[in-house]
Amino acid sequence: MQAESNMDAYQSCSLCPRACGIDRSAGKRGFCGTDAQLRVVRAALHYWVEPCISETEGSGAVFFSGCNLGCVFCQNYEISHLTKEMTGITVSPQRLAEIFFSLQEQQANNINLVTADVHIPAVAEALRIAKTQGLSIPVIFNSSSYVTVGSLHMLEGLVDVYLPDFKFYSSSKAAKYLRAADYPQTARRAIEEMVRQTGNCSFDENGRIQKGVIVRHLLMPHGLLEAKMIVKELYHSYGDAVYLSLMNQYTPIMEHLKRYPELQKGPSEAEYTDLIEYALALGVKNAYMQEGGTVSESFIPAFDGTGVESGEGTQV
Repeated sequence: MQAESNMDAYQSCSLCPRACGIDRSAGKRGFCGTDAQLRVVRAALHYWVEPCISETEGSGAVFFSGCNLGCVFCQNYEISHLTKEMTGITVSPQRLAEIFFSLQEQQANNINLVTADVHIPAVAEALRIAKTQGLSIPVIFNSSSYVTVGSLHMLEGLVDVYLPDFKFYSSSKAAKYLRAADYPQTARRAIEEMVRQTGNCSFDENGRIQKGVIVRHLLMPHGLLEAKMIVKELYHSYGDAVYLSLMNQYTPIMEHLKRYPELQKGPSEAEYTDLIEYALALGVKNAYMQEGGTVSESFIPAFDGTGVESGEGTQV
């Protein structure tokens, strides 16, 4: 576990491949829409994730505001696409550590850090504090994969499980829908580093994940070919060392998709079945799939400060 703080990384920010060079420590905001302040929008038990993460007790999900991607189809648009007003409650690393302990006391299976990619230095500081003080449940880092290997080094020894996305295979689609043409190669490097840090997946006697990497892919409209290419690459690269999570929960938020008619209707059940059958034919054994009925805005939690406001914190 690293002993040094990396808070000075905010001064000329290059935490993600955009390398804005913005001095976030001086209150300036980069592409991600955030400065150096930690802003948390929700901290509560969460059940709508992979079974090995939530089980019956729930995952201790902590949602952060800000994002360094520009996904036009984002389900968490209100906290990721920040404009003049920054959403969330400002907390110190010490207060964030207290939130971790609160979730542990609620019998959460793990601490699940959601969209924390742009807050890595402060999150790492909070994890060091919490682990020194006795945090004992696994820490999961839920990532878009648009993050540098150098930033991931700050989390080594602090994160037990990585839950990265692999959104697009082609640079053209990544440029159009994420505003990041370099996303595919960045994601590859990030996932490789995550696997290096954690090794193979391991589980406790109740099937709850303790260590490893689960790579998520959300099947997109007109995205079956890309999905198959991603599954093939991941399986050929890592075999059974990583788990795949193949998701069918694409939910079009119509007000944000007016310029993208091709994304206004999700993939069909037949396309998703085709993807699952393709993975099985390749020999994939370690994978999660979703059953019908997952396409619903009800699966998007309320980003209302639940679990954050007590103690040190300011509503923004």
